[in-house]
Amino acid sequence: MHVIRDPADFPLLANAVVTSGTFDGVHLGHQRILARLRQVADAVGGPTVVITYWPHPRLVLGPPPSHPELLELQLLNTLEERIARLAQLGVDYLLVMPFTREFAQWTSEEYIQQLLINTVGAKHLVIGYDHRFGKNREGGFEYLSQHADRYGFTVEEIPRQDVDAVGVSSTRIRRALRSGDAATASRYLGYDYPLTGVVVHGQKLGRTIGYPTANLQVTEPLKLVPAQGIYAVWATTAAGTRHPAMLSIGVRPTIGAGLAQTIEVNLLDFSGDLYDQLLTLEFVAWLRGEEKYTGLDALTAQLALDAQATRAALA
Repeated sequence: MHVIRDPADFPLLANAVVTSGTFDGVHLGHQRILARLRQVADAVGGPTVVITYWPHPRLVLGPPPSHPELLELQLLNTLEERIARLAQLGVDYLLVMPFTREFAQWTSEEYIQQLLINTVGAKHLVIGYDHRFGKNREGGFEYLSQHADRYGFTVEEIPRQDVDAVGVSSTRIRRALRSGDAATASRYLGYDYPLTGVVVHGQKLGRTIGYPTANLQVTEPLKLVPAQGIYAVWATTAAGTRHPAMLSIGVRPTIGAGLAQTIEVNLLDFSGDLYDQLLTLEFVAWLRGEEKYTGLDALTAQLALDAQATRAALA
């Protein structure tokens, strides 16, 4: 996949099949659009082009009245995660469009003429059912279809993707993760939610009770960290090895009150030094909430049960 971060550097393409949007999460709804994008591209013999925005538009413009919870927006993807996910899905060209206040003021006409036509050379558009563009989100499928002949491209709208009769959206996935519902998030995403960070030094108490943990410091400050609790996860090291692991997100109430939130993961069947290395977690299942125990013996007994539950969840 060719990644272009400056629209001025985008190559001249023939018969480009294009979609655009934020694509936070690259969830099942997005994947449906991308699958159709590939089908059309194969039929017409052109390349697939995805235009994504960075930073997230809501970080620049603020939340819409219908979603006030987006005031403190947290992201499902870092930009690097989004790029990797789109590459895995077979996109040919990715334009990372800088989202600025100036860009947000473009009219629908300017958006189409300057970005879709002059920059990426769109001949075929595939867009989601809720796709909006231009100043005040004035443009959409109706506008595109009404003016398609004038612009010289075709346009196709992809309907909503439902899971369990519920429409898939980035907002619903964020809500699931904030409530600890990793399983629902996985169903909507089509993959297990990832969280990457650098392993930093902690208090090293886990090793004294037989459960050494890697303390994770998340590298992207806007990345959503799921609700506090104990999870079954897969952990992938910088060396590329993948291990079953149990994860704790919380304040460790048994050890001491008033501590800042930590992200601690115990890799099962692993021994080695992970300090200062990247570690990626994939959330599979919520096991339980964080609890305070009478002492380290009780905590150790519970961790043994958590390890069993983790293996069962990941089997």
